[in-house]
Amino acid sequence: MANIKSAQKRIKTAKIRNLRNNIIKTGIKTAIKKFEKAIAEGNIETAEKTLINAVKTLDKAVSKGVIHKNMAARKKSKLYGKFNNLKNAS
Repeated sequence: MANIKSAQKRIKTAKIRNLRNNIIKTGIKTAIKKFEKAIAEGNIETAEKTLINAVKTLDKAVSKGVIHKNMAARKKSKLYGKFNNLKNAS
């Protein structure tokens, strides 16, 4: 354990940020899983709603600095590709 007061504060804030980041990252994974489940079922309306939610979650994570903007762009591109394949298949 740190002896200096500022070091103790850094440890405390690091834990808080770590928890926040983990919550946000888990939310991203959950949103993407819901979208992929809708894709697997072949339900276009549900897939569209969950896609919008997943993109929104990714954008929020970028704005909070949890993930890099290029990572979010890559994930969104992948999701939109899957959605367009479903749309074109039906």
